[in-house]
Amino acid sequence: MTGLPIEDALPDLLEALAAQGRAVLQAPPGAGKTTRVPLAMLAAGAFEGRLVMLEPRRLAARAAAERMAETLGEPVGRTVGFRMRGATEVSADTRIEVVTEGILTRRLQRDPELEGVGAVIFDEIHERSLNADLGLALCLEIAGALRPDLRLLAMSATLDSGAIATLMDAPVVTSEGRAFPVETRWRDRPVPKDTRFEDAVADRVATAAAETEGGILVFLPGEGEIRRVEQRLSARLPGTCVVRPLFGALDPEAQRAAIRPERAGRKVVLSTAIAETSLTIEDIRVVIDGGRARRARFDPGSGMSRLVTERVSRAEATQRAGRAGRVAPGVAYRLWTRGEEGALTAYPPAEIEVADLAGLALELALWGAGPDALPFPTPPPDGALGEARALLRMLGALDAEDRITPHGKTLAGLPLHPRLAHMLARCGPDAAPLAALLAERDPLRGAPADLALRLEALADAKRFAARRPHQVRRAALERIRQESRRLARLAPGRADPAGPAAMAALAYPDRIGLRRPGEAPRFVLSGGKGAVMAADDPLAGARLIVATDTDGNPREARIRQAARVEEAELRTLFPGDIAWHDVCAWSRRDRRVVARRQERFGALVLDDRLWRDAPADVVARAMLDGVRELGLSLSDRARRFTARVALGRAAGLDLPDLSEPALVARLETWLLPFLDGVTTAEEWKRFDLLPALEAQLDWPARQALDDAVPGTFVTPLGRGIPIDYSGEAPEISLRLQEMFGQVTHPRVGDTPLRVTLLSPAGRPVQTTTDLPGFWEGSYADVRKDMRARYPKHPWPEDPRQADPTLRAKPRGGR
Repeated sequence: MTGLPIEDALPDLLEALAAQGRAVLQAPPGAGKTTRVPLAMLAAGAFEGRLVMLEPRRLAARAAAERMAETLGEPVGRTVGFRMRGATEVSADTRIEVVTEGILTRRLQRDPELEGVGAVIFDEIHERSLNADLGLALCLEIAGALRPDLRLLAMSATLDSGAIATLMDAPVVTSEGRAFPVETRWRDRPVPKDTRFEDAVADRVATAAAETEGGILVFLPGEGEIRRVEQRLSARLPGTCVVRPLFGALDPEAQRAAIRPERAGRKVVLSTAIAETSLTIEDIRVVIDGGRARRARFDPGSGMSRLVTERVSRAEATQRAGRAGRVAPGVAYRLWTRGEEGALTAYPPAEIEVADLAGLALELALWGAGPDALPFPTPPPDGALGEARALLRMLGALDAEDRITPHGKTLAGLPLHPRLAHMLARCGPDAAPLAALLAERDPLRGAPADLALRLEALADAKRFAARRPHQVRRAALERIRQESRRLARLAPGRADPAGPAAMAALAYPDRIGLRRPGEAPRFVLSGGKGAVMAADDPLAGARLIVATDTDGNPREARIRQAARVEEAELRTLFPGDIAWHDVCAWSRRDRRVVARRQERFGALVLDDRLWRDAPADVVARAMLDGVRELGLSLSDRARRFTARVALGRAAGLDLPDLSEPALVARLETWLLPFLDGVTTAEEWKRFDLLPALEAQLDWPARQALDDAVPGTFVTPLGRGIPIDYSGEAPEISLRLQEMFGQVTHPRVGDTPLRVTLLSPAGRPVQTTTDLPGFWEGSYADVRKDMRARYPKHPWPEDPRQADPTLRAKPRGGR
């Protein structure tokens, strides 16, 4: 190992750790940092006690421990050991312990002082996994408050280490590495849309095998794609080629076979992203990049993080291509064109930005600190963290103040998503098969939604295959069985008895669905969202279900996996969450206030009755929502009043704002007392708003308004005519004969009224702002025309001297 590129950087690294107690090591893939740095720190006496090295993947953790132990000429478990889910190889003599991410978090929570640990290494920190970010934040807090002697080292395979170094207040030590030139070969044209991904990859592998020499490393997103490409290559490669799959769930011996040099023949390794940076595979000269990566993302369909397949980033593609230049000049084939490369993102996002944060929220509550108090490389998003805490409160893991409960501490000790940990804690070992099943991808292809089918296949796959037509993913079933046995050992002994549907309801209290009325199998879920099931699914007629997996559509999710649940089971499981509620609300559909008494579980209405004696004030408040929907309907009188008030305000009077937006904004203060008995859209349409509007002005304000902006003009007959202020000028309309004897023009203050004079039939004959001028001028022509039309009405030659009237001439009069 003395020829590894990392050797040149070790003196500077050890010096930085001795001087400052922490450092960031930047070294390209294959430099030897994972297996050489811990041994160099041990040999130099750079720490006391144990060194714990965090690896993001189980396969890499085991391989690193085995390689270091081999270097020392010892078996794993003596000086170098490992801990991971389901497997531990350590002893009292162990000084270097390689652990996976969940193991480190559990140790930190149990022992915040990390007694007996002298150093912690975060390998592949550039991958920015959620647990690595949390572990680094916790270790930095421990080193600052409790353990100033704790050595901290972050190791990255990329050049963007500055942010981590700033966060750690640590120097960056760089190893240049050693790489041979790599020729990149892109496709000439994009992969046709009708070509299966596995077929395109197999074609590329066959081409590379014919054009190049040396070992071939093929990057694929997961086990399923690896197996399908392996099957396609079986008859397409020369007999000298040996195909080796490599993924996390593979048995250790098969993993070792993929990593070590091939003794006879040309090796073709079909690998997941594990081979990008975490793992060095010998004798590789050719890389084929399928352009896809599988990452943890929050999956709205399952309510947990799932591994989803996405396009690689440019940084990942560069890392993959570099694997071809480790031992000699190499070639990197890409499954996309040079033009398509521009659409790739620069870097993958940090997992904390896109994953489900329920586990993180639980860990923070157990630690007793909010995210703002810890030095996270990237702070968790507020929205996602808030949703996670809401779920934990629903599960009883957090109290109303988001403090961890005793039940929450139990959940934090189980290696499961809090949903499934809650189910396991409540139901004990009996829930282990279902917990393992729900944590894994669906083991059946093309099956109906019923969860019972999956449990049947899990219990006896051979019998299930003989009786059912559905395709079974046998590898997935075996993983589920192994995980089920492990979880059964971890589950509490005492438990509440429950069937599978009730267990699922405990894990998904927000996904319990009540079928909506109607023919289509649509459900409202207890969390408030909607979901739909295939009409031909056997569960489509169920009244109550619990949806354990959907397609995640935010508008109306399609249910992919569910179980039928009985109302009696809900009442047993959630007695404190089912309660009667008095509901009085405006119904858009019915266009009226609807008052009901409803028994509810979340958004589900289990029972619904008429609320006959709803208080009047409650009904009136509900009607306000109807007013907001229907809008204010002002009568002519009300409109004239608001126009007067607006003019008064413009003139400087201290009057309330009666514009429609202002009125709608404060409906509760002025309209509510007047709504007694109004419950429908029709009643609102007939409702006169004027009394409620007038009530907003006290007596002095009304007097001031009447003086400045009078509501009526008093005619010579003593009759009040409403003044309309809604136009450009104040206006009145009245019969021409009623103005006889009026010698001055009517005014409001200094503003002349716009007067529309009407015929005896109520039709306009003249509009004027100068009545004396009208009497002097055009009245003679109007009189001439009107006498012919309305001979029974008076039309005096001098209207200024005539008496006002609304009557016709007496019989025999002129």
